[in-house]
Amino acid sequence: MRGFRSTLILLVVFLGLLGYMYFFGAKKPAGADGTGPDAAAPKVKVFAVEADKIEELQIKAAGGERTTLKRANGAWSLVAPEQVKADDTEVTSIATNLASLERSRIVDDNPSDIAQYGLATPRVEVAFRKAGDKDLTRIFLGEKTATGTDLYAKLPADKAVFLVASFLDGTFNRTPFDLRDKKVLAFDREKVTAVEVTGKTGPISIALAEAKWQITKPAAARADLAAVDGLIGRIQTAQMKSIVAANIAPKDLAKYGLDKPDVRVSLVAGSARASLAIGKTADATTAYAMDESRPVVFTVETSLATDLRKRADDYRPKDLFEFKPNTAVRVDFTRGKATMSFDKVKAKDGKEGWVRRPAASQQVDTAKFEAVLSSLSSISADEFVGPKEKTGLNAPAVTVVVKYDQTRTETVTFARVGGNVFAARKGDGGAAKITPSRLDEFLKALDEVK
Repeated sequence: MRGFRSTLILLVVFLGLLGYMYFFGAKKPAGADGTGPDAAAPKVKVFAVEADKIEELQIKAAGGERTTLKRANGAWSLVAPEQVKADDTEVTSIATNLASLERSRIVDDNPSDIAQYGLATPRVEVAFRKAGDKDLTRIFLGEKTATGTDLYAKLPADKAVFLVASFLDGTFNRTPFDLRDKKVLAFDREKVTAVEVTGKTGPISIALAEAKWQITKPAAARADLAAVDGLIGRIQTAQMKSIVAANIAPKDLAKYGLDKPDVRVSLVAGSARASLAIGKTADATTAYAMDESRPVVFTVETSLATDLRKRADDYRPKDLFEFKPNTAVRVDFTRGKATMSFDKVKAKDGKEGWVRRPAASQQVDTAKFEAVLSSLSSISADEFVGPKEKTGLNAPAVTVVVKYDQTRTETVTFARVGGNVFAARKGDGGAAKITPSRLDEFLKALDEVK
């Protein structure tokens, strides 16, 4: 009897669960979780429109902010609440997803209360106008389903509530700030001919000369191509994190530390100049900044300011020589008053080798001489030193002059002061400190040739 009673109780509970699932699935499904008779129904496109035919968009975000965007000549712009360039990637994503939007299933053909779906006052509204249309086409988005995999949606002229993929909430629920162009500085990277940085580390100027970057301040020196390109690229990709003041008066700049910026970088393209100023920190991760061509204060990541505070030496190449062992054609070594000179020549058998001048017939061991060149070309600076450092370069231990690529020449001198070794390249300001063993290895290889 006791077993029969337990079975009866379980049967009642089971029937109750079935009734609940049927009622809930018919009236308000938990969210396209694969249950229900129409779970496998084919998806249907919501709109018959092509993304590139959409010319206007209106978005109401969940927070109530409204944005109007229009496309002209292939480019999107915000026209309300302000007129600024739009973020083409963000806006194109909205247009593309509208064109491909699919209804996964109908929840209710004729709901008596759409409030239960979050559609009485829709969380998000998206409207678009395609080319040739006068009126906007709209869609309302409500709450997510219980499983979080779908969103309840509805068209204004249709009573039916249907489901669309929940990831679209992140696509359509966008604020004016989300949809505006958030680049901190507008410039054409290909046209930049000079970069100027001013701040606590002192002024730095880098200019393009004969297709190469050269440091002109604080002292003339070669610039590292990768380092300069990295600086320009960092500025080009930097993004605003928030808008603080949309129309700042000059008298109010001090509040943000922008009357006397902590660091300023200017990119020059011919007679055009674009300047970014960074002021006080706003919080642990952001700092106040502005494009000095417009009265808008915004925030940027503090790491941007850190990247711009580099010293001039950080933009210098560490390699003392640019030649490669296979490109050298003439080398002179001067130690004290003695100079040894070597030329690359081609023998009768067509093979290249090295001979010592002036006795051109005095051929040297090619393998040993190439070991000298290899050791020499790999010497690099550990650090650069200031003009007050005692380098001993006024009385160098050795001076090397290399002619390479037929027409190019570079000269580097080396000196010892105590246990330190310094080097200076002709045409570059200042001196470099190098690891002493690197000079010793080079000189040992040279002595073996002699």
